[in-house]
Amino acid sequence: MTTAEAPAHGAAAAPSSTSDSPDARALWRGGRGPLIGVLVLLLTGVALALVRSGDGGTLHPESPTPDGSLAVTELLADQGVTTTLVGTSAEAAEAAGPDSTVVVAFPQAVPPSRLAALHEDVIAAGGRMVLVSPGQEALDRVAPGVMVAGDDDSRELDPDCSDATAERAGSATMGGRYFDIASGGTVGPATGCYSEYNLPTLVILGEGEGDGTPDGTTLDAPGDTVLLGNRAVLTNDALADHGNAALALGLLGTRPDVAWYLPNGEEAPPPQDERGLLELAGDNWRWAAGQLAVAALITAIWRMRRLGPVVSERLPVRVRAAETTEGRARLYHRSGARDRAAEALREAARDRLAPLVGTGAGAPVEELTGAIADRARLPVAEVHDVLAGPAPADDSELVALADRLDALERRISPAPTTAATRAAGQRPSPTGSPNDRPTKDTP
Repeated sequence: MTTAEAPAHGAAAAPSSTSDSPDARALWRGGRGPLIGVLVLLLTGVALALVRSGDGGTLHPESPTPDGSLAVTELLADQGVTTTLVGTSAEAAEAAGPDSTVVVAFPQAVPPSRLAALHEDVIAAGGRMVLVSPGQEALDRVAPGVMVAGDDDSRELDPDCSDATAERAGSATMGGRYFDIASGGTVGPATGCYSEYNLPTLVILGEGEGDGTPDGTTLDAPGDTVLLGNRAVLTNDALADHGNAALALGLLGTRPDVAWYLPNGEEAPPPQDERGLLELAGDNWRWAAGQLAVAALITAIWRMRRLGPVVSERLPVRVRAAETTEGRARLYHRSGARDRAAEALREAARDRLAPLVGTGAGAPVEELTGAIADRARLPVAEVHDVLAGPAPADDSELVALADRLDALERRISPAPTTAATRAAGQRPSPTGSPNDRPTKDTP
């Protein structure tokens, strides 16, 4: 390749990109993992919502799934008992009467004050109220004095009580939630069946003799309350086991109508039942938060040890000073930073002129301008305007400033100090051009 061909070849070559900014493909490769994870979580949530909605819910009277209760409602229909699904406590209260049984499938999902009001309406009307696996808060409202004694696995238990319904059914799949009715304070008479360790899993309160209210008053109507500790006897999967079907029909079929209360979430809780976030989180949220904090600390220590110490790395390529200067100039021009560009030119000129006039590198600007003015025989104000004056207002003033700085350097030193000379790697001598070297006379 000849010297004349080199510029043409260099001009035709496409400039290589040295930008470290990630492109769209790099961003996608780095972020597709978290995005796919979020998408999977969303799809899983939607799938679970679809599975649990409609007739697929647990203890739903129209659900044919293993946890549904369609088989119970069909057996009740064969016995002439009509089952009606209700979604709010107001609808359940309207259905209450001497000929109706109100089944509360999830007492913990009903606001406590609404549950207490519904219980009073059912008992006052002479009906029966069946609560499936109630918690302590629900018991405090409908059966004060009855305590939750614990939870255990489902198992076959014998009735071991004098209740006629339980005796006819025989052994059944009970267990689950156990109740303590011997602690005192129970409103009305109580009968416990399917016991283990003297703790029943089926409790019938006030049967045939009137029931009571939380304030201690006795009602004359023959209403009663049933506490069912295990929901298995009402599900399709376990209805055919042991005496579950007979027990379910005996508990729910004593009256011709059944109002199956399955809360649908449309009924807002009253102000007295509103809870804060920490109350909804439960009693063990502090322990869970502590475990998460310890796990985060251990993960941080593990990652810190895995990454290791910081090490220096050599650059894969060397960039010429001229290319760096041109790149920085383009950045200054693109952002309109004439003030920074002018200050960079002035600072470089001051650094080069300081040793030529005998001042130190860190000398004040006033001392430097005075020394340069004496050396160049120029007014101090003019030299100060060139080396430390105001920033240029436009690009033309910036170019003019660069020319004035070059002229001032040429005035101090006859050696060329232009950008082309510096880019070529020549170091000017204070006394002349790089080629002007003093020589010895030969003898």
